[in-house]
Amino acid sequence: MTGRLVLVWALVAGPAAAQRLGARVAAAPDGTVRLSFAARAGVCGDGHNVIALECAGGNCGRGRWGRTITLNHGFDDDEVEYDCEPGPVRVSLRVRAGRVQSLRTYVGGRWVTPPRDAAVTDLGTASAREAVDFLLDLATHQDTRAGEETILPAALADSVTIWPMLLKLARDDHAPARTRRQAVFWLGQAAGDAATRGLADLVDDADVDRDVKEQAVFALSQQPRDAGVAALLRIARTHRDPGVRRKALFWLGQSGDPRALALFEELLTEGR
Repeated sequence: MTGRLVLVWALVAGPAAAQRLGARVAAAPDGTVRLSFAARAGVCGDGHNVIALECAGGNCGRGRWGRTITLNHGFDDDEVEYDCEPGPVRVSLRVRAGRVQSLRTYVGGRWVTPPRDAAVTDLGTASAREAVDFLLDLATHQDTRAGEETILPAALADSVTIWPMLLKLARDDHAPARTRRQAVFWLGQAAGDAATRGLADLVDDADVDRDVKEQAVFALSQQPRDAGVAALLRIARTHRDPGVRRKALFWLGQSGDPRALALFEELLTEGR
């Protein structure tokens, strides 16, 4: 009986916790709502402009996300040193009439004490699971900037396997299209062969819009493993949609993989 109770709790605890967090956000006065949660291993940030992935021993393996790219456009990314802190993830939500209008994501650092007259509500530290469920619920149901912006912090959360939820969101015809594209992008960042298989299945799904398929092709091109190129080769050879095939060929051309060169030679020879 105890085992059954644990199973029932596991099935309902996530949605219930997300609803509680969502209710707290909705009840906050118009202004800013802050919340924090633990970052997954390998994620660090400077608390301001930089979020880095796959970090170990001071080195980061897969680039940086955040406003750094736009603020320092055209400049050397390594010109200024900074301390890269392993969390927490900090989310600042702009709330009006109980609805989230937009949000910003930071990693590391500390919250600045707001002026006395500022409308800032700090919800403190949430569990990573609670935060992910809340954020992805926003992504599914809110067709605003906030909807697509929620995917990034959800993808940074500790101890939550997020790719199955992202795949479900990408397949959801009722979810906003821009949010579905963001889900596919971050699905592509999820490590593991299972996530790569999910992307390939997404491209093959006849019920998925072309723009989502093309985003999935791009995500496959970003995979560090052999499976990404193998999937692109199959798509370039066999996919029914010429536009999707062209996308696969384009990203194969960026891969530098000898198998891509062999395919190009084959296609060009056939076209003589």
